[in-house]
Amino acid sequence: MLTRLPPAQPDAPAQAAHDRVYRGLRQQIMHGELPPGYALTLRGIGKAFGVSMTPAREAVRRLSAEGALTMSGSGRVTTPELSNDRIEELAQIRALLEPELGSRALRRAHLALIDRMDAINEANARAVNRQDPISYIRTNLEFHRTLYLRAQSPAILGLLETVWLQLGPTMRVLYTRLRRTTPPPHHRHILEALRAGDDAALRLAIRTDVTQGLKHLQG
Repeated sequence: MLTRLPPAQPDAPAQAAHDRVYRGLRQQIMHGELPPGYALTLRGIGKAFGVSMTPAREAVRRLSAEGALTMSGSGRVTTPELSNDRIEELAQIRALLEPELGSRALRRAHLALIDRMDAINEANARAVNRQDPISYIRTNLEFHRTLYLRAQSPAILGLLETVWLQLGPTMRVLYTRLRRTTPPPHHRHILEALRAGDDAALRLAIRTDVTQGLKHLQG
């Protein structure tokens, strides 16, 4: 269900209200807080975010354009339910973009970055131990984003985040299906490749990490 957020201030501009709804709902979708096929209403979104129908409508239009929501001809709004072909397509996009971002980031990597990623990976492991899918997805994406920000390639990262956004509800299903008891092993391989400055090993570790799990959703 939608997470209720504090209402905007009475004098908040309409654009600010729309942006707050967009960013809040976007985060919930990306982190798997909403399952595939989850139905939303403008009234429900407005109530959850403490805004009128207009900011809610604008946020839904923007998220629909990014593929984070689907809107039927009758106006019904839902989170995406991905076919096997669509999952494979998005996984292939990740396999293309993420190793490239990792390679670009490697040129600017430093010990503080690796230590930060190591700490995020520990938080990811704690989420697994708690069987907390939302925290697991959030820390998993944070692990990758922390590295990719060092690539200083905002256009590529923007494209990738759109893919993550479309996959968010499906990743929640994947976590439930796999019933993880240990964190992703390929995160360790990514960290090892960064420490060694090994571009080929880093590309392989990232590509394997981002594609292996999604294969369990197919078939």
